[in-house]
Amino acid sequence: MLLYPLRFEPIYEYRLWGGRQLADVLSAPLPSGLIGEAWVLSDRDDHPSLVADGRLKGRTIRQLLEQSPEELLGKLAQRFRRFPLLLKFLDAHEMLSVQVHPSDAHADLLPAGETGKTEAWVVLEAGTESRIYAGLKPGTTADDLRRALKNRTVADRLVCLTPKPGDGVFLPAGTVHALGGDVVVFEVQQNSDVTFSLYDWGHVDARTGQTRALQVDEALASIDFVEDGAAGPVTPVVEATTPVERERLFHSDHFLLWRLRGQSPFTVGAAGVPRVLVCIEGAGQVEHGDATYAVEKGDVLLLPAVVGACSFRPRGAVNLLEIALPN
Repeated sequence: MLLYPLRFEPIYEYRLWGGRQLADVLSAPLPSGLIGEAWVLSDRDDHPSLVADGRLKGRTIRQLLEQSPEELLGKLAQRFRRFPLLLKFLDAHEMLSVQVHPSDAHADLLPAGETGKTEAWVVLEAGTESRIYAGLKPGTTADDLRRALKNRTVADRLVCLTPKPGDGVFLPAGTVHALGGDVVVFEVQQNSDVTFSLYDWGHVDARTGQTRALQVDEALASIDFVEDGAAGPVTPVVEATTPVERERLFHSDHFLLWRLRGQSPFTVGAAGVPRVLVCIEGAGQVEHGDATYAVEKGDVLLLPAVVGACSFRPRGAVNLLEIALPN
């Protein structure tokens, strides 16, 4: 089964803190209601991404990985039984719960088959009221947080950022975080859905009339009080300026992410390993063999390892994210 550059259908998720801004980010129409998340590459049993077009249309990424692991993952095929990253767009109209994700070291807090959850955000849209909470203020202890929960002053214990488009924020597992106030981000994370909520601002779900459940003990157990600190915007590392400006935003044990901006054709992908492209501005096409694959704003394209390096030809100015798995 020869693979080609693969585009997937977004999976839209209702969230009480969501809005309607993803209609301006993705080309696929939004369903009604408050849409907080669009899962754009997901190898989850409950949220399997489906190929959107081509001869493999309708196949799940899990089916492709089971049938053609070397074609999809190349030299990384022996390391992963499922695609190890989960990619999303988030529209946080209201504030998310103050939450934390456990690390791989907290096996006692992870359901069977799950991993920890290190993640990162690239800010796409932000307003004057947008806020990101990322990390604890220095010296904050578990007892301090318990008192703050009782007094409803949790925000006073968190580092608060005013985001702007283009900011990158890295959130290692064990970091307390939240965001909201009309901010839209792209999120890359380990393929995990384990979240423990510490505080929820008194939100009431309009669908149920109830507040959401918290997992205070588990959240406190997941926090890395030694390493958790201010997770301010990262400083991009410029790696090239021609034919495209290429800057690295994140380089972790779980993923690497670059931002590519330009108007001239440039190379994407790499030999023997998969890459993922995310178009956040502009449009263009990927050229592989004798075929071309259109890429519009909001599209996510998985370049299987067998595709290797290929050319991206912009249609005007384009802004892409390119994501890799560490070797």
